[in-house]
Amino acid sequence: MQLPAYDLVLPRGKRSRLVVSSPHSGRDYPAAFMAASQLDARAIRSSEDAFVDQLFADAPAHGAPLLAARAPRAFVDLNRAPDELDPAVIEDVPRSGMNPRISAGLGVIPRVVSNGRAIYRGKIGRAEAEARLEGFWTPYHARLEALLTETREAWGEAVLLDCHSMPHEAIESFAQGGRPRPEVVLGDRFGASAGAEVTEELEAAFRAEGLCVARNAPFAGAFITQAYGRPSRGQHVVQIEIDRALYMDEARVEPGPGFDPLRQLLGRVLARMAGLAGDEGLSLAAE
Repeated sequence: MQLPAYDLVLPRGKRSRLVVSSPHSGRDYPAAFMAASQLDARAIRSSEDAFVDQLFADAPAHGAPLLAARAPRAFVDLNRAPDELDPAVIEDVPRSGMNPRISAGLGVIPRVVSNGRAIYRGKIGRAEAEARLEGFWTPYHARLEALLTETREAWGEAVLLDCHSMPHEAIESFAQGGRPRPEVVLGDRFGASAGAEVTEELEAAFRAEGLCVARNAPFAGAFITQAYGRPSRGQHVVQIEIDRALYMDEARVEPGPGFDPLRQLLGRVLARMAGLAGDEGLSLAAE
């Protein structure tokens, strides 16, 4: 039986210009997929943005639809282009030009999870890869595009917050040389996916909560920011990466004592952004 491709929670009543997505928090691991994997149930979750959808669960209360993946990232990566197919893990895929994500095993059908650990013992069939795209990637992106279109048509603009988490070790190097370690990284592809005022207001909202914020390093945004960020047309996308150490035990893949405080903090950030993006707030459309 086909699993649902996503969960969608819509706000009641008046909406804002915000849309919130969580493409990597899916945790429905098909039994056949697990049987084909050489990783155990805990190791395969290491690339999952665990509980991010729950952290942003207050989005609908602030007028923003919340779209969250059901399929896990290790099964199909919704933050990759559908043609980023890896010939090293999918049969009958021709080798093409150099793509650093594919080379790293992080195509739309990933070959590895974190720390380069291989998911499969061998290759999967091309038909299986295409079935995952048809069953999960296409419905998710069709719904995301529709939400953005509906929001832009209703409000004249849309602001997508694309929500992720980052392994604590991924930002360890930023603490060298006396630099503070970022707890939140905002990616707007160096201004290509969102107007400066949008990213600035989001950064200010996080800083007001006492968090250390960096922009575009080490994460500037991937497929979703690139595909949907059109600030000149009033469609802004900012990728949010949150240090997992703030809210979870990474080794156990369990919420930690910081989970509830962080969820409340994010609710305040969403409330601030929703207020700024409301009809009485300032315009976020790019000039």
